[in-house]
Amino acid sequence: MTRRRLNDEEVALWKRVVETTEKMHPELTRAELPKPKPKPVKKPRAHQGPEDLQAFRIGAKAKGTGAPHNLAPSVGDALRKAPVQMDSKQFGKMKRGKLVPEGRIDLHGMTMDKAHPALIGFVSRAHAQGKRLVLVITGKGKHRDDGGPIPVRYGVLKHNVPQWLRMAPLSHIVMQVQEAHISHGGSGAYYVYLRKSR
Repeated sequence: MTRRRLNDEEVALWKRVVETTEKMHPELTRAELPKPKPKPVKKPRAHQGPEDLQAFRIGAKAKGTGAPHNLAPSVGDALRKAPVQMDSKQFGKMKRGKLVPEGRIDLHGMTMDKAHPALIGFVSRAHAQGKRLVLVITGKGKHRDDGGPIPVRYGVLKHNVPQWLRMAPLSHIVMQVQEAHISHGGSGAYYVYLRKSR
Protein backbone atom coordinates (compact mmCIF):
# COMPACT_ATOMS: atom_id res chain seq x y z
CA MET A 1 0.00 0.00 0.00
CA THR A 2 1.48 3.39 -0.97
CA ARG A 3 1.32 6.34 1.41
CA ARG A 4 -0.52 9.39 0.13
CA ARG A 5 0.89 12.90 0.44
CA LEU A 6 -0.68 15.41 2.82
CA ASN A 7 -2.45 18.34 1.23
CA ASP A 8 -1.73 21.99 2.30
CA GLU A 9 -4.64 22.11 4.74
CA GLU A 10 -3.47 18.92 6.53
CA VAL A 11 0.12 20.21 6.73
CA ALA A 12 -1.08 23.47 8.36
CA LEU A 13 -3.17 21.53 10.87
CA TRP A 14 -0.19 19.34 11.76
CA LYS A 15 2.04 22.42 12.36
CA ARG A 16 -0.52 23.82 14.83
CA VAL A 17 -0.57 20.51 16.73
CA VAL A 18 3.24 20.45 16.91
CA GLU A 19 3.35 24.00 18.34
CA THR A 20 1.06 23.07 21.22
CA THR A 21 2.92 19.96 22.33
CA GLU A 22 5.53 19.73 25.09
CA LYS A 23 8.50 17.41 25.30
CA MET A 24 8.05 14.37 27.54
CA HIS A 25 11.73 14.40 28.56
CA PRO A 26 13.09 17.94 28.12
CA GLU A 27 16.38 17.01 29.83
CA LEU A 28 17.27 14.55 27.02
CA THR A 29 18.85 15.74 23.80
CA ARG A 30 17.64 14.49 20.46
CA ALA A 31 20.63 12.09 20.15
CA GLU A 32 19.77 10.45 23.50
CA LEU A 33 16.17 9.64 22.64
CA PRO A 34 15.45 5.95 21.83
CA LYS A 35 15.38 5.23 18.15
CA PRO A 36 12.55 3.21 16.60
CA LYS A 37 13.28 -0.38 15.63
CA PRO A 38 14.31 -0.76 12.01
CA LYS A 39 11.80 -2.55 9.82
CA PRO A 40 12.81 -6.12 9.00
CA VAL A 41 13.95 -6.60 5.45
CA LYS A 42 12.30 -9.56 3.76
CA LYS A 43 14.54 -11.71 1.64
CA PRO A 44 13.14 -12.34 -1.81
CA ARG A 45 12.08 -15.97 -2.33
CA ALA A 46 14.05 -17.85 -4.91
CA HIS A 47 11.94 -18.79 -7.89
CA GLN A 48 11.49 -22.53 -8.17
CA GLY A 49 11.72 -23.80 -11.68
CA PRO A 50 10.56 -27.18 -12.99
CA GLU A 51 14.02 -28.64 -12.36
CA ASP A 52 13.71 -27.77 -8.63
CA LEU A 53 10.31 -29.48 -8.41
CA GLN A 54 11.65 -32.67 -9.99
CA ALA A 55 14.43 -32.83 -7.39
CA PHE A 56 11.91 -32.34 -4.55
CA ARG A 57 11.11 -35.45 -2.50
CA ILE A 58 8.57 -35.61 0.31
CA GLY A 59 10.29 -36.09 3.65
CA ALA A 60 13.79 -35.52 2.25
CA LYS A 61 14.56 -32.87 4.89
CA ALA A 62 12.57 -34.49 7.69
CA LYS A 63 14.39 -35.36 10.87
CA GLY A 64 14.42 -38.95 12.10
CA THR A 65 11.32 -39.98 14.04
CA GLY A 66 13.19 -42.12 16.54
CA ALA A 67 12.55 -45.76 17.30
CA PRO A 68 9.71 -47.43 15.39
CA HIS A 69 6.66 -48.67 17.26
CA ASN A 70 7.19 -52.01 18.94
CA LEU A 71 3.68 -53.42 18.66
CA ALA A 72 3.05 -57.03 19.54
CA PRO A 73 2.05 -59.12 16.53
CA SER A 74 -1.45 -60.56 16.41
CA VAL A 75 -1.96 -64.09 17.68
CA GLY A 76 -2.54 -65.36 14.12
CA ASP A 77 0.72 -63.80 12.90
CA ALA A 78 2.67 -65.26 15.82
CA LEU A 79 1.25 -68.74 15.17
CA ARG A 80 2.00 -68.52 11.42
CA LYS A 81 5.63 -67.61 12.18
CA ALA A 82 6.06 -70.44 14.69
CA PRO A 83 8.18 -73.36 13.43
CA VAL A 84 6.30 -76.44 12.17
CA GLN A 85 6.78 -79.32 14.64
CA MET A 86 4.55 -81.87 12.90
CA ASP A 87 4.73 -83.63 9.53
CA SER A 88 4.70 -80.92 6.83
CA LYS A 89 2.16 -82.78 4.63
CA GLN A 90 -0.23 -83.17 7.55
CA PHE A 91 0.35 -79.52 8.48
CA GLY A 92 -0.56 -78.40 4.95
CA LYS A 93 -3.75 -80.49 5.01
CA MET A 94 -4.63 -79.14 8.45
CA LYS A 95 -4.17 -75.52 7.33
CA ARG A 96 -6.41 -76.09 4.31
CA GLY A 97 -9.13 -77.62 6.48
CA LYS A 98 -8.74 -81.09 4.92
CA LEU A 99 -8.16 -82.86 8.26
CA VAL A 100 -11.30 -83.45 10.31
CA PRO A 101 -10.91 -82.69 14.05
CA GLU A 102 -11.58 -85.75 16.24
CA GLY A 103 -12.94 -83.67 19.08
CA ARG A 104 -13.99 -80.13 19.84
CA ILE A 105 -14.56 -77.88 22.81
CA ASP A 106 -16.44 -74.59 22.75
CA LEU A 107 -15.03 -72.10 25.27
CA HIS A 108 -17.06 -69.32 23.69
CA GLY A 109 -18.63 -67.12 26.39
CA MET A 110 -16.72 -68.66 29.33
CA THR A 111 -14.70 -66.61 31.78
CA MET A 112 -10.96 -67.23 32.03
CA ASP A 113 -11.25 -69.10 35.36
CA LYS A 114 -13.75 -71.54 33.85
CA ALA A 115 -12.12 -71.83 30.42
CA HIS A 116 -8.59 -72.67 31.58
CA PRO A 117 -9.45 -75.81 33.60
CA ALA A 118 -11.97 -76.88 30.93
CA LEU A 119 -9.25 -76.63 28.27
CA ILE A 120 -6.72 -78.58 30.35
CA GLY A 121 -9.25 -81.34 31.04
CA PHE A 122 -10.42 -81.59 27.42
CA VAL A 123 -6.92 -81.71 25.87
CA SER A 124 -5.67 -84.20 28.50
CA ARG A 125 -8.65 -86.54 27.91
CA ALA A 126 -8.28 -86.28 24.11
CA HIS A 127 -4.58 -87.20 24.38
CA ALA A 128 -5.36 -90.12 26.69
CA GLN A 129 -7.96 -91.37 24.15
CA GLY A 130 -5.32 -91.29 21.38
CA LYS A 131 -6.83 -88.39 19.42
CA ARG A 132 -4.39 -86.38 17.30
CA LEU A 133 -6.33 -83.31 16.12
CA VAL A 134 -8.85 -81.38 18.23
CA LEU A 135 -10.60 -78.07 17.69
CA VAL A 136 -10.72 -75.41 20.40
CA ILE A 137 -13.37 -72.74 19.74
CA THR A 138 -12.68 -69.43 21.49
CA GLY A 139 -14.74 -66.97 19.48
CA LYS A 140 -13.30 -63.77 18.05
CA GLY A 141 -14.20 -61.67 21.08
CA LYS A 142 -16.39 -58.63 21.48
CA HIS A 143 -15.03 -55.16 20.94
CA ARG A 144 -15.49 -53.39 24.27
CA ASP A 145 -13.81 -50.00 24.01
CA ASP A 146 -14.31 -48.26 27.33
CA GLY A 147 -12.69 -45.08 26.03
CA GLY A 148 -9.75 -45.30 28.43
CA PRO A 149 -6.22 -44.12 27.62
CA ILE A 150 -4.83 -47.66 27.36
CA PRO A 151 -6.07 -49.76 24.43
CA VAL A 152 -7.59 -53.06 25.50
CA ARG A 153 -7.30 -56.15 23.33
CA TYR A 154 -10.58 -57.83 22.73
CA GLY A 155 -10.93 -61.59 22.59
CA VAL A 156 -9.44 -62.55 25.96
CA LEU A 157 -9.74 -66.31 25.31
CA LYS A 158 -8.49 -65.91 21.73
CA HIS A 159 -5.26 -64.42 23.09
CA ASN A 160 -4.82 -66.66 26.14
CA VAL A 161 -5.59 -70.15 24.75
CA PRO A 162 -2.35 -70.40 22.67
CA GLN A 163 -0.35 -69.39 25.76
CA TRP A 164 -2.14 -71.96 27.93
CA LEU A 165 -1.41 -74.65 25.36
CA ARG A 166 2.33 -73.82 25.49
CA MET A 167 2.42 -73.95 29.31
CA ALA A 168 2.48 -76.93 31.66
CA PRO A 169 0.65 -79.31 31.97
CA LEU A 170 -0.27 -79.22 28.25
CA SER A 171 3.09 -78.22 26.73
CA HIS A 172 4.42 -81.81 26.64
CA ILE A 173 1.36 -83.21 24.79
CA VAL A 174 0.64 -80.35 22.34
CA MET A 175 2.75 -80.51 19.18
CA GLN A 176 1.26 -77.70 17.06
CA VAL A 177 -1.28 -74.90 17.43
CA GLN A 178 -2.68 -73.19 14.34
CA GLU A 179 -5.63 -70.93 13.54
CA ALA A 180 -8.48 -72.99 12.14
CA HIS A 181 -9.56 -72.99 8.51
CA ILE A 182 -12.62 -70.86 7.75
CA SER A 183 -14.71 -74.04 7.45
CA HIS A 184 -13.93 -74.82 11.12
CA GLY A 185 -14.33 -71.32 12.56
CA GLY A 186 -11.44 -69.31 11.10
CA SER A 187 -9.73 -66.92 13.49
CA GLY A 188 -12.27 -67.75 16.21
CA ALA A 189 -10.93 -71.30 16.66
CA TYR A 190 -7.63 -73.20 16.89
CA TYR A 191 -6.46 -76.55 15.63
CA VAL A 192 -4.49 -78.34 18.35
CA TYR A 193 -2.37 -81.21 17.02
CA LEU A 194 -1.41 -83.61 19.80
CA ARG A 195 1.59 -85.92 20.18
CA LYS A 196 1.06 -89.66 20.00
CA SER A 197 0.07 -91.13 23.33
CA ARG A 198 2.48 -93.80 24.61
